[in-house]
Amino acid sequence: MKNQNFVNRLGFAISGLKLAVRSEKSIRFQMLAAVAAFLLLLIFRPEPIWWAIIIVMVVMVLAAELFNTALEILCDFVQPDHHEAIKQIKDVAAGAVLVVSIGSVLVGLFFLGQLLF
Repeated sequence: MKNQNFVNRLGFAISGLKLAVRSEKSIRFQMLAAVAAFLLLLIFRPEPIWWAIIIVMVVMVLAAELFNTALEILCDFVQPDHHEAIKQIKDVAAGAVLVVSIGSVLVGLFFLGQLLF
């Protein structure tokens, strides 16, 4: 469906987000964590640089989760039965989400540490 107008492409993106949220517990958890991060920003009202850093980290985690979900759907479509290579692809994609999530937690710890010290 190449060369669709903006409204159609936006609709496809929103459909993808809805599908991911409905089907993936991990995305729902990450969205809950994002809400918590934004609540902390609203409560503590840090300098704008912290808003930017935390928003970037939240977006990176959610984007990684969405890419992981898309890759899992593709892998399951291409190879519905267990296959070692498909398992490895899924594991590596999950590892990418883990790396970004750990980075996000570290940023959160630095943020909280700055508030406390």
